[in-house]
Amino acid sequence: MTFEPIEKQPGSNMFVMKCGGSTLAALPDSFFEDLRELQRSGVQPVIVHGGGPAISGNLEKLGIESSFVDGLRVTTEEVLDVVEMTLSGSINKTIVRRIQATGGQALGLSGVDGNLIMVRPVANSDVLGMVGEVTEVRAEIVTGILAMGYIPVIAPIGVDGGGQRYNINADTAAGAVASFVGSPTMIVVTDVPGIMRVLDGEKVVLPSVTVAQIEELIADGEIYGGMIPKVRAAMDCIQGDVSEVVIVDGKEPNVLSRVLQGEELGTRIVR
Repeated sequence: MTFEPIEKQPGSNMFVMKCGGSTLAALPDSFFEDLRELQRSGVQPVIVHGGGPAISGNLEKLGIESSFVDGLRVTTEEVLDVVEMTLSGSINKTIVRRIQATGGQALGLSGVDGNLIMVRPVANSDVLGMVGEVTEVRAEIVTGILAMGYIPVIAPIGVDGGGQRYNINADTAAGAVASFVGSPTMIVVTDVPGIMRVLDGEKVVLPSVTVAQIEELIADGEIYGGMIPKVRAAMDCIQGDVSEVVIVDGKEPNVLSRVLQGEELGTRIVR
């Protein structure tokens, strides 16, 4: 999918960060203090978050069955109620509270607010249900929130022209937001140090890989198990104007500042 950004801001200090809800919940206060210092120094973070495990937990508590096809949650209207409640409600506000508890300023919203993220049904919606493919992100809402001095914290729920809401894969939503606001770099915060492979009997982090090299590493079994979905999710973010995705461990001290200053941390995925 190719996105056409609405507005670019050359020289902007903006960057987009994608993080899973469970990963963010486990991050130390120092991560949010780093975010606060970046904001105070004039850097403009934009956060897009997920929340798969929390959604699954709430569905289980409510006795609602849920299934996945190719890594995407099959979303009925009943499931969508829980998805929206969890993402736009508890997870979104937890992130906002944590940012503000350390002295930062944040404003939480979902793609429904102001028609921020416009979508259409995915091609196989007959199988997946109410899952959306992003067609437009209203960049002026994001830049407007930044101009007011707040960090936008965005839940990946979208809406179509008729007001129907849709569940969006968080990685896809993050890539679309980054592309429409003109951010060439996406930072994906995870609980792993990056993409690793075995060299001379030791596991080492690969500082930089291309999308083609990742496919080779998966085929060779160098990337395996739970790392495969993490890597594929990061690859999904490379779309439109997003030319590189950096996978980092959120528990690394001052990880965001160090990546933005060009320090070699984690793994850079490039086209």
